[in-house]
Amino acid sequence: MPINMLELLHDSGALMDGHFLLTSGRHSDRYIEKFRLLEQPRHLDQAAEAMVAGIEANEVDVVLGAAVGGILIAGAVARILNKRTMFTERVDGQMTLRRGFTLAPADRVLVVEDIVSTGGSVRELLAVVQQSGAGVAGVRCLVDRTLEGIDFGLPAQVLLRLKIDNWEPRDCPLCRDGIPLEKPGSTGKAR
Repeated sequence: MPINMLELLHDSGALMDGHFLLTSGRHSDRYIEKFRLLEQPRHLDQAAEAMVAGIEANEVDVVLGAAVGGILIAGAVARILNKRTMFTERVDGQMTLRRGFTLAPADRVLVVEDIVSTGGSVRELLAVVQQSGAGVAGVRCLVDRTLEGIDFGLPAQVLLRLKIDNWEPRDCPLCRDGIPLEKPGSTGKAR
């Protein structure tokens, strides 16, 4: 049975309403706290199963995600495909492989991401793969917060497109209404 990602977000408590400061610096009235989803092995496994749909194990050598949430997702997807898993970390604001992780030119890498808002993290992961000389087998994302989608220039699949409004702080209607601003988890990304 196909996964209903929106239902999974609701059931896990991951989809929240309020007034949130996003990593980008913009404000939003909804926020996806992916760790409410990822903390439940059953939910993580359901999402990972959906992410690998249509992928043949022989098409992938490595599953790559970004620290922190991407570690869990990449590990779950890699376990299903029985492939190696790696993650990147930020060093001086730059996404990089550490901890002895290396990609070989012959590696076919599946890039996985949790929540896509601008596509910046996926592009950084793709750059890491390209700099290593490895090939990209595809991109899989849990949620894309844009209705129009983001073109990464290669095959990409998203489990759920969920348009979530966001505004520059000066244009935020929630600020004008005096609703307190919450700052959920942050990736440490430079803006």
